Amino acid sequence: SGVTQDGWNCIICPKGLTSEGKCKCPNNEILVERSVDGILLSEASCVRCNGSEQSFSSSDVSGNRCVRCEQTFINVSKSCDCSSPNLLTGGLCFSASQSLLPKGIATVRFGQLGITLTSEWFLKNLQSSASACWLYSNLTACQALGNMCVMNMNSLSSSSTDACGLFQYIYVNTARLGIVHSITFWRQNLPWLYYGDQPGLASQVLEANHFPTIFSFKGTDKNLKLQFIAASFDAAGNFLKWQSLEGGLLQLCPDTQTKLNAAYAFGTTYQQSCKISLSKILLDFANPIFYDLFLEYNGGNGQQNLWAVPVLNLNLQYSEKFVNQGSNMNNWLLTRRFFLVDALSGKESDLGKLPRVIRIASKITISIRLVSHTPRGTIYPPLITVAYTDVLVQNPEAQSVTVSFSVSYEMNQSEAEIQTDIALGVLGGLAVLWALLKTAGWKKRTGSSIIDLQTVLKFLLFYAGDLANVFFVITVGTGIYWLVFFKAQQFVSVLLPLPSQEEDFVTYIACAFSLKALQFLQLLVSQLTIDIFFIDWERPKGKVLKAVEGEGVVKSAAAPVSIWRTYFIANEWNEIQTMRKINPLFQVLAVLFFLEVVGFSNLALMDSSSSLTRSSGSYIAPWSRILRFGVSAALWLAIAFLQMIFFTVFYERFVEDKLSQFVDLCCMSNISVFLLSHSCFGYYIHGRSVHGHADTNMEEMNMNLKREAENLCSQRGLLPNTDGQTFQISISRKMRLHYDIIHETLTRKRGPARLLDSSATSSEQSTKAYNTMNKFLSSFIDHVHKEIDYIVKDKLPLERILGMEFMEPIDKSIFYNDEGNSFSDVLYYGNETTLLIFDILFFSVVDLASQSFVLAAILTYLQQEIFRFIRNTLGKKNLVSKTLVDERFLI
Repeated sequence: SGVTQDGWNCIICPKGLTSEGKCKCPNNEILVERSVDGILLSEASCVRCNGSEQSFSSSDVSGNRCVRCEQTFINVSKSCDCSSPNLLTGGLCFSASQSLLPKGIATVRFGQLGITLTSEWFLKNLQSSASACWLYSNLTACQALGNMCVMNMNSLSSSSTDACGLFQYIYVNTARLGIVHSITFWRQNLPWLYYGDQPGLASQVLEANHFPTIFSFKGTDKNLKLQFIAASFDAAGNFLKWQSLEGGLLQLCPDTQTKLNAAYAFGTTYQQSCKISLSKILLDFANPIFYDLFLEYNGGNGQQNLWAVPVLNLNLQYSEKFVNQGSNMNNWLLTRRFFLVDALSGKESDLGKLPRVIRIASKITISIRLVSHTPRGTIYPPLITVAYTDVLVQNPEAQSVTVSFSVSYEMNQSEAEIQTDIALGVLGGLAVLWALLKTAGWKKRTGSSIIDLQTVLKFLLFYAGDLANVFFVITVGTGIYWLVFFKAQQFVSVLLPLPSQEEDFVTYIACAFSLKALQFLQLLVSQLTIDIFFIDWERPKGKVLKAVEGEGVVKSAAAPVSIWRTYFIANEWNEIQTMRKINPLFQVLAVLFFLEVVGFSNLALMDSSSSLTRSSGSYIAPWSRILRFGVSAALWLAIAFLQMIFFTVFYERFVEDKLSQFVDLCCMSNISVFLLSHSCFGYYIHGRSVHGHADTNMEEMNMNLKREAENLCSQRGLLPNTDGQTFQISISRKMRLHYDIIHETLTRKRGPARLLDSSATSSEQSTKAYNTMNKFLSSFIDHVHKEIDYIVKDKLPLERILGMEFMEPIDKSIFYNDEGNSFSDVLYYGNETTLLIFDILFFSVVDLASQSFVLAAILTYLQQEIFRFIRNTLGKKNLVSKTLVDERFLI
């Protein structure tokens, strides 16, 4: 037995089978499978051509054999002649007495080009296919009519008699034939083209039922892959075969088998795009192939079942409107059949020539949507979105077209957006309160009680920094949440936001960076404008004889005190201005090492794999901006945290603690540091030597250190019998007024004049101002001035937490004991959190803009060095200006 020529029945073949399993005959004979009245014979026969036979045409179409007459000729005229009044169309003969359809419109509209042309294929086949489908319910004719409707983009118009109009007429008037597989949209003997005849059913199709397979990221292959299968047809309506989409059936861009098949690994966001020459498209897709797409799944009885996949054709028009191009699902009109390339309908006069216009599926997207609140990986029915591009054929060798294929995964993100908005609202409100507290504390420290424009601006600056922290916490939390919950899940419960849904996240990062940069610049300015003075407690040792210039006499005067100790302390202060708790270079290199060498960057790919490595031949999914930020921020924080733990717990304890060393050095040098970061607030480092003198020789210095080690001298603290050397100071307005009067003279000439070209007047004036300030501050510390005296006390716990002082220094200044070296607040050291967050945000902004961790690392290190240079240079100038230390001694 063999298969009949139409492929629908079996028949006995007397002379063997062809390679396709059909009956074969010698070259001089033709195959006969049916009688004259069209009834299928039980056994085929081979007969010689005879022009007198009514059932055969005498035309020689193949060169050496006859061709059987189309059955309609025999049915209508009992011959091979379709004479008047019978109607000959498309190679078929229809009786004039039959109820024929209206004459179809054989034109094709290419809307993108504004071209309407008469298609030779439609001209030859539209009327005959529609009539054969209508009169005889011929399967192949109905399929061919459906294909012509698909070539017309499934567009529907109430007044049109084009291919889709004729199909709809037959569909509506053949309800008596019944439906297929209990699907109301699939009429018996007709192809399934539409989900209903008008928009509005998309939500029912896409959301009413769940796909019956549970998907996971770990498990059997059936749960890890999307098993798509397509039924393919040629333009004439012949069924070709079932085909799996694996192997790149719908992917016009060439690639390896592994990368093409990666599109159907569940959870892998797939993107493929390329430019293809028009000549190659015409060569590979000379004849269009039409596809009905299904998704395989296991039924309850263990059988393989098929789930129809709907198509969203973006070029479809309903009543002259592109109803599928909006985001409102209720306006969509879903379809079933689609094609990749149509080089047939655009042929105007000769089917053997090149088409005038070809239509290409330039963008194909398969969308997989997760059902919300289901921890078992349940999805809605997939949706394939197709966008076609019309190309006017002029020079195929020079012309090209860009095509893309993608698979996207999405879920309803409204709940996550609501939670983010709630967190932003709550934390933003707390940031306002915190900024108000900071502003109130700042007002107290400036000694001002009125609310002016400066107060408002300061509040906005405080709020900018706190709001930046809010955005940072939300974005880091979001990034790490998606990183952990998406990559670690087995049964799928969450899917990553789409790139379009990441816009708010990227906006939050941009806001955080902008606000943090504003806070960082404000911090930089405040540190570069602090008031600082080194109080030298050293007293002259005896007197020396000194000639008085111009008088010719010799007088005794106090022995001069060496300035080298002050220069030494100033130089050490200059060195610790930009000291940090972490090593910036190591931080950047370590982050880059873990991202690019170890492979943590692979965790930011939009696929289900949590592996840190990818094989060279595997498909590399696109990056998720949320995951990129989550991975990089987590690494920055983790490495910085480890660095700070090592620095504070081990390095400062067992190697060197530069801040404590600086305080010790001040004490050994007999020099105190008086700092004012605000008008009425600052810090004091008590460096008065317990030995009375520090300007001494090595022997005496070693002896002093030995006496101190053996507790043979008093303690270093400001108060008797205490060790407290560092204080936060809140000075009275009266004290500030005295300080400003002397400070104005001190800074009238900014810094010392050059030694080679300085005049005696300016030098003497600077020296006098320096001595006056030194004498005033040392006497203030020694309680000499009762009208501007001070008291020493501890801060309340709440004052420490809030970072503000409750008591106002009205009559007396207040020195608060400080055991934490909080004077580091005017250095980089005390603002590590702000600097670290700024570095992370800078790195992330560059990376999100360039998608390059290497470039982000390089630029981050460069900006660190640039700002460190600015802080060092301008900080040195401020130090020179405020203390009269010569800049040449600061190395």
